[in-house]
Amino acid sequence: MIVGDILKQYAEGNRSFQNVCLKEVDILSAYLHGINFNQADLRQTRLGKTNFSRASFREADLSEALLWGSDLSEADLYRAMLREADLSGARLTYANLEWADLSKATLSGTNLTYARLFRARLFEADLRPTSDQVTDLGYAVLTNADLCYANLSGALLYRTKLDGARLCRAHLGRGHQPEFAPTDLTEANLQGADLSYADLSGAILRRANLKDADLTGAILAEADLQNAVMPDGTIHA
Repeated sequence: MIVGDILKQYAEGNRSFQNVCLKEVDILSAYLHGINFNQADLRQTRLGKTNFSRASFREADLSEALLWGSDLSEADLYRAMLREADLSGARLTYANLEWADLSKATLSGTNLTYARLFRARLFEADLRPTSDQVTDLGYAVLTNADLCYANLSGALLYRTKLDGARLCRAHLGRGHQPEFAPTDLTEANLQGADLSYADLSGAILRRANLKDADLTGAILAEADLQNAVMPDGTIHA
């Protein structure tokens, strides 16, 4: 099936395109609200600036796809393969990314507010802000997610659920990039999270829950831990 056929059928009311193969094609600035691409092969496709709100990509392969600036709000990406995909500036509010593989994906400036990323894999993912957009993970669910070696410097994680998440050697500090605002983990739930050797220098962890978290070797220089629950259960002054 070619792109022209899909756009024509969509305009005629068809929304179901399960299992289609569309490798290395261009679908740019299109309106495909509610389309069904479950289990589709969309590797290396260019899908930028497209409206995929409430679309379904369950178990689809979007490896190395370019989705920059696309609207994926309320989209279903359960177990989707998004390895090395470019989602910079994309809108993924309330999206379902449970068990999705976002290893080495670019999520700079992406809006993931209220997104569900339970057990998602974000190994080495880039979640830094862009020059004009903050990466927003406020209220997102990242319970038991794998964020090892991920770069979250300057990201907004207000009230994010990171309980049981793996953040070993993740970068959550400002480091040598003073142009970034501090990573904001205010009231984040990090109970039981693996933060071993993570860089949290300058991060805002006010009222965060770090009970039973592993902070072995973590860098906490200038981190704001006011009223945070520490691993031993005590409240930081």
